[in-house]
Amino acid sequence: MARDQFAADPENPADELFDVVDAEDRVVGQERRSVVHARGLAHRAVHIFVFNSRGQLLVQRRSALKDEFPLTYTSSASGHVAAGETYEECAPRELEEEIGIQAPLERLVKLPASRQTANEQTVLFRATSDAVPIPNEREVASLTYFTLEELRALAAADPASFSPPFATLVDWYWDHCRPHGRS
Repeated sequence: MARDQFAADPENPADELFDVVDAEDRVVGQERRSVVHARGLAHRAVHIFVFNSRGQLLVQRRSALKDEFPLTYTSSASGHVAAGETYEECAPRELEEEIGIQAPLERLVKLPASRQTANEQTVLFRATSDAVPIPNEREVASLTYFTLEELRALAAADPASFSPPFATLVDWYWDHCRPHGRS
């Protein structure tokens, strides 16, 4: 499928069409973004953690224009999987759309839809890149590099500054992927 087939209308993101999924991530229907969010329907999303060669994570502060969790910290890039799109098609698209980076992606984990993931079946990808990110101003208020230790300290001091899915993914990453011997 062509990438442009999944492109949302930037003037009306509420019109994006999502696959609605069940607890096993099987498609059970399709609905517009506005309806999915209003009804709390389970749907799909990707998050990408981009690390630089020093091991710091690029963290995005969401735009004030976002309908969910504006101005909170979140993954380097993230987004909804469009109807008919795969997680693997969505991740590089979101990475390029949000921060202008192209990089090889490694799929790490799929977390089930829950309150902590904003009702999203969530797949986390990881990339390493020293490319200079170019933030999309409609999506991104700012970008900052943090060590995992700095992120954990910030989350402990100000949990409301993190989107719930990002906080969940940082905890998962800390427990499963941080280098041994580091705290």
